[in-house]
Amino acid sequence: MAEQLTMKLEVRHLTKTFGGVRAIDDVSLAFPSGSLSAVIGPNGAGKSTFFNLISGAFAPDSGEVLLDGEDVVRRSKAERMQLGIGRAFQVASCFPSMTVAENLMAAVTAHLGQWGNLARRFPLPGARERAREVMELVGLSHIADVEAAILSHGDQKLLDIAIALALEPKVLLLDEPTAGMGPDERWGMIERVRGLWDQQKLTLVFIEHDMDIVFQVASTIRVLCYGRVLAEGTPDEIRNNQAVIDAYLGKEEHDP
Repeated sequence: MAEQLTMKLEVRHLTKTFGGVRAIDDVSLAFPSGSLSAVIGPNGAGKSTFFNLISGAFAPDSGEVLLDGEDVVRRSKAERMQLGIGRAFQVASCFPSMTVAENLMAAVTAHLGQWGNLARRFPLPGARERAREVMELVGLSHIADVEAAILSHGDQKLLDIAIALALEPKVLLLDEPTAGMGPDERWGMIERVRGLWDQQKLTLVFIEHDMDIVFQVASTIRVLCYGRVLAEGTPDEIRNNQAVIDAYLGKEEHDP
């Protein structure tokens, strides 16, 4: 796989309103190149909306989304993917009737702008090889010929991440990568995510509700509450931030 060149992600004064409610309210944050960060907060805090604004699924009312200083806020979702923003979703997004390998080959073909070739019987040159590389990277090679619909929940989530990686992102957004998993599966997933971050030298931002995972994995944590930035800092700083304890963590997370 081609060597990744990381990018700094920054948002400035980002705002989005739905029906008079400010889901994201004047948010400014910077994610340094090559960093591993978590975004946390109570339900309805605006976390997924924040990701949607970065990836281009939603257009902001105002503000900027910058990749290495270039504002991409007027760029389409597809254009942002081409520029290096990848995203995996809370609910895996893949073609259920296609195999793991076919899903990845389709992603590579689309990334090359060859939408008309998605129905080809034989993949484009390089697409099969790229799919094989990504499957090896995320540990899906042993189920390459299994249809996505019959994969386990964890493997479907892993395939969704693999599809995002097939597009060679420099910034990767993961929306609750461990959602719906048991404790052992959850830790296995997050260790794989951390390994991918380390190997691929990505700027990686993930949303997560499991605070044990957040405090152990993320180097920096941003806390959203009612669409605004409540706090940001190291795990120790967030764990001991009284405003965060009161709004989200609760006393049990604060006590040693």
